[in-house]
Amino acid sequence: MARLTTTLLMATALVATAACSKKRPDVLPPAPGGAPEAPPSTGATDPNGGITPGSAADFKRSAQSDTVLFGLDMYDIDGTARGILDSQAAWLTRYPNVRITVEGHADERGTREYNLALGDRRANAAKNYLVARGIAPGRITTISYGKERPVALGSDEESWAQNRRAVTVVVG
Repeated sequence: MARLTTTLLMATALVATAACSKKRPDVLPPAPGGAPEAPPSTGATDPNGGITPGSAADFKRSAQSDTVLFGLDMYDIDGTARGILDSQAAWLTRYPNVRITVEGHADERGTREYNLALGDRRANAAKNYLVARGIAPGRITTISYGKERPVALGSDEESWAQNRRAVTVVVG
């Protein structure tokens, strides 16, 4: 009798556990900071190649890059970063109603707290450079993701170098 009770109890627990499991959604939502996809082309000839002036796609096409890279444990703007940010500032000057978010990132080394602070310093360094080039500070928000959103997976210098960055995202 005790054996039958134990078997029934185990079967009930197994069925209850299976019934409580969540089904994975068919489509996952996009990651924050991602640009919405452009609508499909209507077939008409478009001199802009289907890209709306002042859009996120126009920014990526027009600016030298949307990403500034940094050295290990650094957040200073070097010559390469100045060129990239100058091209971003020129585009932002053409479209004064566009707002951006500068995302700060770090590589996987270091504590979570340290990398969040370093990502914040990187994002603010890029923001301050753009502000110095005449972009209104109210148009720019910053956020730090620390090491939480690597662009390159791997535990080697090449991957780490790609993850030490500030990314400019057009938000509207």
